[in-house]
Amino acid sequence: NRESAFFNRFGQLIYKEKRGRHAGYPYPEIGIHRGKLHSIQYEAAVKRLGTGAVVLNRRCVGLEQDALGITLHFEETTTGKPVEPVHANIALACDGVNSAVRRQFYPDEELAFEGINTWRGVSRGRPILDGRTYIRIGSIKTGKIVIYPIADDIDGKGNQLNNWSTEAPLMGRPKNDWNKPGQLEDFLPIYESWRFDWLDVPELLRNSEVLLEYPMVDKDPIPCWTFGRVTFLGDAAHPMYQRGSNGAAQGLIDARTLADLMARMDPVAALSAYEEVRRLTTTRIVETNRRHPPDFINIKVEELVGDRPFDDLDKYISQDELRALSDNYKRIAGFDRETVV
Repeated sequence: NRESAFFNRFGQLIYKEKRGRHAGYPYPEIGIHRGKLHSIQYEAAVKRLGTGAVVLNRRCVGLEQDALGITLHFEETTTGKPVEPVHANIALACDGVNSAVRRQFYPDEELAFEGINTWRGVSRGRPILDGRTYIRIGSIKTGKIVIYPIADDIDGKGNQLNNWSTEAPLMGRPKNDWNKPGQLEDFLPIYESWRFDWLDVPELLRNSEVLLEYPMVDKDPIPCWTFGRVTFLGDAAHPMYQRGSNGAAQGLIDARTLADLMARMDPVAALSAYEEVRRLTTTRIVETNRRHPPDFINIKVEELVGDRPFDDLDKYISQDELRALSDNYKRIAGFDRETVV
């Protein structure tokens, strides 16, 4: 990506900034299909660890530990059939927002649902703007959509694959199931008038090859991740609102931090050291995503101008003030230029 851009629901540009190497970072900012990312990670693991090191079609259902090690219990994901337990020195629970391992230590936890639903999809089409922009339009108060390219020239004709995610408040509606097929009629009316000279949002939504519905959920931060020989990583440790790609990014930072620590100390000791580095940082991000998410810029402008088109945004808020809001979120989330080295 070259830029991140914020628009109101009338298609007016509010603020934009350079991203990745274009903003002076040592690394690029990448948009990638999740399936492709998983394939890259899987192939790298097999190459480095051997084919027997990666076992698929397994769901962890519990564990016990003693002074000598851990025994983990699994079942086949597809059939629910129990399989042979696995014995290990340590266990890293990366089993997501509904982690069975975390539930063993926090059995009474519930997902926190604030009445916000999300619908996601992927659409083929001509590049939007320059084809290298991470786009946020609208706000959670009146409906929001995030759009970004994840694959280039998918048909030899220059078309891109664009990922999109919508958010809308649905107060009073019960929490939907996770990752279920979505229905276009449930959310399209919110975006029906969003037709700009640079993008037809309803057309983008109608052209999606798949529709999935998710609840916008997280969990309250917990006081401890590490229990002897087991610790939590990613969404199992700090499930957060699906905003700003923070779930994936923070999981990657967890893994990098733990790997560095394990390279220079006893693995069991590394688990506690990892938690000390990461737990309070991710707690701040969970709380910030609730109160002041990365699209807080859109919310702020909507409040200032009264949710209507503006003639001169500088009458309400300056670009420097908007930049300060963006920079503050980067510092909290740990991806400001001073932190990313």
